[in-house]
Amino acid sequence: MEFGSFVEFHRREGGTFADAFQESFEHIDMAEDLGLDGVWLSEGHFNPNRTVLSSPHSIAAAIAARTKRLKIGTAVSILPLGNPLRMAEETATIDQISQGRFEFGVGRSGLPGSYEGYGMSYAESRERFFEYLEIIMKAWTQERFSHQGKYFSYDDVCLVPKPFQSPHPKVRIAATTWETFPIIAKMGFPIFIGVRTLSLDVVADQITEYAAAWKQAGHSTLVDVSLRLPVYVADTKEEAYAEAEVSFMRQFARLSGALTASARSAGSKVSEARSERGSQLAELTWEGIVGNKVLVGTPDIVIEQIQKMKERLQLSGIVAELNAGERIPRDKIAKSLRLYCEKVAPAFS
Repeated sequence: MEFGSFVEFHRREGGTFADAFQESFEHIDMAEDLGLDGVWLSEGHFNPNRTVLSSPHSIAAAIAARTKRLKIGTAVSILPLGNPLRMAEETATIDQISQGRFEFGVGRSGLPGSYEGYGMSYAESRERFFEYLEIIMKAWTQERFSHQGKYFSYDDVCLVPKPFQSPHPKVRIAATTWETFPIIAKMGFPIFIGVRTLSLDVVADQITEYAAAWKQAGHSTLVDVSLRLPVYVADTKEEAYAEAEVSFMRQFARLSGALTASARSAGSKVSEARSERGSQLAELTWEGIVGNKVLVGTPDIVIEQIQKMKERLQLSGIVAELNAGERIPRDKIAKSLRLYCEKVAPAFS
């Protein structure tokens, strides 16, 4: 089982852009030294009070240059916001610089804000996503290729460079909607899942459907499921709860507000679903989310929580958000990361 850290390059209240970059790079350096399997980069736009990570591929290249063994992943690159051929070039370059340590996590984002900022239609994002993915796979694996699609057309182009990994870096797709799971399974791609906006029961059922479609498609390997969620580890349960509760609950409150606000600009069916999820998040309690949506406690408690989720969701990896809500002090995050690497992860090796 692989253990990673989700890095959002948070900008703290009153902090500068430079402070945000420095803090996150120090976190990544520490993860490298402590033997963590990998770091995973978010992508965020037009949100100066939260994150400076609008260019994850640039940051991935910087991480590749300053580390020797860490896996470097995106969680996720928002495919429809870019040019697919340019994205294929950039990611192949990262894979070369890192000598095969890159993993390409992709999605289309569950919220329309970034699309609005770029003047793009969120309603097109699903179609664009699958066309973009098709183009990237062709560019990586064919010496030259042509493509005639709804959104892009290319005639006899050659991608330079090709990826370091053969035939290409692992591609991991973020999955949240019911119809997405069997489609991704048939295509043979690993997935990212989350439990922030859905119950464990619902996600477990989605994974069961994914695994069934995977088997039906005849893939020779086991399913590959990675879960991203808030994690906080401390010496005592009381210390863990006291240090994480306010920050983690802040993240759920913010997500509730974002879903409710975005429901107004979505189609009727989507609007109803988002509004309902936003209302459900607003009603969450700390007692209700611990062990179900967040992993918090001593190393032994968190190990037990992970084991239960691993069995229920057929997990192959955990990606920990150690500062979800952006309110945990730097020294506390560093201590939590150390316990996560030295006490929790080895229990699954």
